[in-house]
Amino acid sequence: MADIIDGRAVARDLDEKTKARVDALVAAGHPRPGLTVILVGDDGASQVYVRRKIKACEKVGITSTEHRLPADTKQADLLKLIDELNNDPTVHGILCQVPLPDHIDTRLVLRSISPDKDVDGFHPVNVGRLSTGTGGIVPCTPLGVMILLGTVIDDLKGKDAVVIGKSNIVGKPVANLLLDAECTVTVTHIYTHNLPEIARKADIIVAAAGAPELVKGSWVKPGAVIIDVGITRIMDEATGKEKLVGDVAFDECQHAKAITPVPGGVGPMTIACLLANTVQVAERMAEGEVATESDYADAPDRSMHGSAS
Repeated sequence: MADIIDGRAVARDLDEKTKARVDALVAAGHPRPGLTVILVGDDGASQVYVRRKIKACEKVGITSTEHRLPADTKQADLLKLIDELNNDPTVHGILCQVPLPDHIDTRLVLRSISPDKDVDGFHPVNVGRLSTGTGGIVPCTPLGVMILLGTVIDDLKGKDAVVIGKSNIVGKPVANLLLDAECTVTVTHIYTHNLPEIARKADIIVAAAGAPELVKGSWVKPGAVIIDVGITRIMDEATGKEKLVGDVAFDECQHAKAITPVPGGVGPMTIACLLANTVQVAERMAEGEVATESDYADAPDRSMHGSAS
């Protein structure tokens, strides 16, 4: 029977560490870390996510502010707001909730956020820092994946890891983090030939393809560790009700060493890592380490993975 990796418990532990870091900053006379969330339009799922993030901020002592803008907000007005937040010393993290309305260029908006306040880790500067191993802000879900792996594997060096999924948000950054940890990494996706055979060789499987129950028990060798990033709502034929499932056929994979459940695995880590990223920015600002535009190429190596875990 596989050990269940309790993402909720690990997230609570990370939140406690984050709160202690907040308290230390405030006690030293520095501003309380602040996270600003921008929500454009009235997307229901986005509203739920924003409420969760704001509530999580309160628990660890981070000041949260919210800018709710109508769906017809002009792109220029949104960019002006972001510019103001970039230059506001009380704002340490800026998060623009996606999806944005169709008339707004999402890539342009995300790139307009200062790389040093980009707590999602999506800015090309942070992507470049991650891919070259020079620190920066690590995207929240990949960071959570690495922290969860660290709870069941003491040393990742030399492990064979298979990442199923090549997205810019999860697959690619996870692969880079695993490489930095000295794993041998194979990046695959749903169109990869002989995917089951490739997965069967893995000591670590990170499933992030967005394909419900793609990874079957026969794909997993005994003793492997499985991190299931996927989450999809499907109809349960037995009950006639909807249920959440991951990219892994959970019940079939109990011969693994350890596995994350869905829900309750990677999901809780994403917001916990967002808070940790926000505090990292506040710490760097307190230490005078936030780079200017001309300094991005040689910013100090401050890997978020090292400081959060």
